[in-house]
Amino acid sequence: MHKPYVLPASIITIGALAIALLVFFKPTPEPAPPETTPANVKVSVIPAQKLVTRLSVTTQGTVTPRREIDLLSQVAGQILSVETNFVDGGFFETSQVLIQIDDREYQAALLRAKAQVAEAQYRLAEEKGVSRQAKREWRDLGNQNANDLFLRKPQLASAQANLESARGALDMAALNLERTRIMVPFNGRVKQTYVDLGQYTTPGSRLATVYDSTLVEIRLPLTEQQAALIDLPLLPQSMGATLRLPPVAIRASVAGEKHTWLGVLTRTDSFVDANSRMYYAIAEVRNPFLTSDGQVAPLLPGLFVEAEIEGREITDVIQLPRKALFERDKIFSLDSHNKISSNTVRVLRKSEEFVWIQAGFDDQTLVSTEKQGLTPAGSVVDPIHLDAPTQLEIQTAATPTPTSIDDETKGL
Repeated sequence: MHKPYVLPASIITIGALAIALLVFFKPTPEPAPPETTPANVKVSVIPAQKLVTRLSVTTQGTVTPRREIDLLSQVAGQILSVETNFVDGGFFETSQVLIQIDDREYQAALLRAKAQVAEAQYRLAEEKGVSRQAKREWRDLGNQNANDLFLRKPQLASAQANLESARGALDMAALNLERTRIMVPFNGRVKQTYVDLGQYTTPGSRLATVYDSTLVEIRLPLTEQQAALIDLPLLPQSMGATLRLPPVAIRASVAGEKHTWLGVLTRTDSFVDANSRMYYAIAEVRNPFLTSDGQVAPLLPGLFVEAEIEGREITDVIQLPRKALFERDKIFSLDSHNKISSNTVRVLRKSEEFVWIQAGFDDQTLVSTEKQGLTPAGSVVDPIHLDAPTQLEIQTAATPTPTSIDDETKGL
């Protein structure tokens, strides 16, 4: 009669025994070891040594002729002869006759003008004689007051004016005859011809496009930051502009070979580009067929070139490894207790390996060159000292190699 109560009692007994075993055999807790202070992060540091240096600026542009003009005919006539070099790409020298227009009509006009001068001279001499005779006759009459007409003063003035007009016509005839010989007042090269032997030309007809081959120029874009590094010729000499113009090294590849030409920064555009906010400086290269090392290689119009402009002398410049720069314009420095501080600096120039800055550091200030993400401001670090660059290393690094491009100009 009591069987329904046997199973619950067994379950209760087993549970009690399990609890007793757990309590009896539970592990004794052991005290945790004391916490240890983590070691400081080791970072490489370098002294912020201030030096005086020049930071060159690298940019790009396209070569264009300094002078390029259209040759126009000033007289009409048939082209009787052309110079052998009067072809696209041909070279010519100053005052070399490139085209000869038929000049027979103009020679005849010159002869007629000479005859008119001779006739006018005769008329003037005759009128002078008549005028002198009139003066003597009037004087013989005993009257000192004679009118101009009797003394033939208007006739004499007219004869003199006719002579001057005839001489002007003679000069014009000689000028038209000279214009039948087409010449250019500089050494240059033919860009494109529009006429040839036997063709009839009229005044105002375009004969060819030519350019000066002794002088080329490159229009170079500069950012505000780049313009601050060079002696940009923004003002005329009358307003105190410097007489020293920055030298420029022009580098380009011609027929698969790399060459360097030397030029000078002569002027700037008269405005700042309203869209890009760029300055545009003009570099000129004289004798563009001779490279800096004396080789003969043409700096041809249309070439896309790289230009390296010498920078002005700047004081208090600090050169650091590129990885020392954090978040565009931040440098982490260490105080006497190796505590990290964040400093906003003025970035003068960047390359793939180095950065040049100006900041309110002294020569003893240590700058962190790595692990900025692991060492925020306020962190205490364990510094590993690196050697500061020498003046020679500064100068070498400040002058980019021919293949290096400033970060600011990569998108130009």
